[in-house]
Amino acid sequence: MHIDITGVRYAPDALTKKYVMKKISSLDRYIGRHARKTAYAEVKLKEVNRAYGNKYECDVILHLPDTTINARDSTINMLAAVDIVEEKLRTQLKKYHDERTDHRGHHGLVARFKHRLRRSSMG
Repeated sequence: MHIDITGVRYAPDALTKKYVMKKISSLDRYIGRHARKTAYAEVKLKEVNRAYGNKYECDVILHLPDTTINARDSTINMLAAVDIVEEKLRTQLKKYHDERTDHRGHHGLVARFKHRLRRSSMG
């Protein structure tokens, strides 16, 4: 998966970029193999100045072949915001994966097992 990291009023250092790459690329396992080639993520890291203190916001838009998944969070620590967004994306990707997975394969295994049991008990 291709990951594009940009900073808005915030210049992410090499350590932050590496951390974001590690976290977002770990989501690959929830994307089907066919979709990994075309999937890409837009990561926007922002510093939001508020009257009561600075906050950091992480916004990730994950483009998949037939849908787009978005997650955003803001905290006082950029790495914590990345962690929270990664967890939100993981939850959404699991749902995406379950909706598109064919679960019929298990029925065939059960039917074959029952058939073998019947054959072995008859003879």
